[in-house]
Amino acid sequence: MSEGMLILEQLKAEVKAGTIDTVVAAMVDLQGRLIGKRFHAKFFVDGGYEETHGCNYLLGVDIEMEPVPGYKATGWDKGYGDFVLKPDMATLRRTPWLPGTALVLCDVLDHHTHEDVPHSPRGILKKQLKRLEAMKMKAYMASELEFFLFDDSYETAFQKGYRNLKTAGYYIEDYHILQTSKEEVYMRALRNGLAGAGIPVENSKGEWGPGQEEINVRYAEALEMADRHAIIKNGAKEIAYNVGKSVSFMAKWDYGMAGNSSHIHQSLWSTDDKPLFRDKEGEHGMSPLMKQYLAGQLAHAGEITYFLAPYINSYKRFMAGTFAPTRAVWSFDNRTAGFRICGAETKAIRVECRIGGADLNPYLAFAALIAAGLDGIEKKMELEPVVSGDIYDTSRKLREIPKTLREATRLLDESDFLRKVMGNDVVDHYVHTAEWEQFEFDRRVTDLELKRGFERY
Repeated sequence: MSEGMLILEQLKAEVKAGTIDTVVAAMVDLQGRLIGKRFHAKFFVDGGYEETHGCNYLLGVDIEMEPVPGYKATGWDKGYGDFVLKPDMATLRRTPWLPGTALVLCDVLDHHTHEDVPHSPRGILKKQLKRLEAMKMKAYMASELEFFLFDDSYETAFQKGYRNLKTAGYYIEDYHILQTSKEEVYMRALRNGLAGAGIPVENSKGEWGPGQEEINVRYAEALEMADRHAIIKNGAKEIAYNVGKSVSFMAKWDYGMAGNSSHIHQSLWSTDDKPLFRDKEGEHGMSPLMKQYLAGQLAHAGEITYFLAPYINSYKRFMAGTFAPTRAVWSFDNRTAGFRICGAETKAIRVECRIGGADLNPYLAFAALIAAGLDGIEKKMELEPVVSGDIYDTSRKLREIPKTLREATRLLDESDFLRKVMGNDVVDHYVHTAEWEQFEFDRRVTDLELKRGFERY
């Protein structure tokens, strides 16, 4: 068990000793945020760990936590009843940056059947992992996270209307040691805090934008990695608050600066821990199964883009010359491609999807990528030819990544493949989420914002 992780008996002992007095029990909402309750720790260990409840509107709100009309699963017409929040005790851990506090993530269950709520992000990923398990496979994933660090506090940023914020640096700091040394008060607290919460940190580094950071943690099985991803984002924000700074995971915080990515590394292994993407005799060490998996993701790239880029702002990031992809093609060790092969000729060979921004929900992104890859395996899809060179070159006729949320939403809505593997109600739920995001943007956009470079369509 990783340092920082807890089992119930350890928690009971710490509660008795007075070193832990609070337990945060949290689900993950549509936007990938932690939402839940703070338990008095003694109540939690005396039985609160078995289950608690939450209003089912929590999977039917927008990014500002306003209830959204029109969902089939929840609404005023249904009275906004409860669902069950069932703590997954395998996720129980310390949160060192919050004194005397532990955290546990919860599954969202139907109040009557105690089955996973179909449209809950964690439930959607678990469904795809069951498909893998039935094929005697498991997925290892790792998601890199980029974000901007600001010297402004959250309150100051709000008072400024989130404009003219002061980034922690003022020049490009990609791999720059001196500049990142200036930011160590925060980054050291983040690395050590996450490690103390049972998340094995590999490293952090400066990124391409002034004040832009990247945090990398060790790969894990898909569900555990999604849990880590959600906790990292929440922890990064809380730790920033503690030191009077703020962070943003927006895909494109400033149109003139680099975007925030969340590159997702993926490989399939057998349930007895044999690497299934590795074939010593295969081209560049790629197995037939790996080629089929990648072929499925390419074939369905447009349909799954919404789960990698869920907001209006997400599509600002897809810009040539910024290390964000514009084409859904594959290449070897090429940062201009939507899909990059890393670790060629080794057992660590893997697919890196570079389409996702740091604003994605990891459970939805992982589920969509796995579902697309499995379709390629089940249909034995043939992998299209590799693309090399400058993939930004517009003279080349290559498959484009959807350019707007409208386009990505339409492809999601029309996807027979996703409706089959996720279910009509689930797809309809997220289509409605996307359409409401577009509706709110269209309703609220002002002439000033249009002049600042936003686009209606």
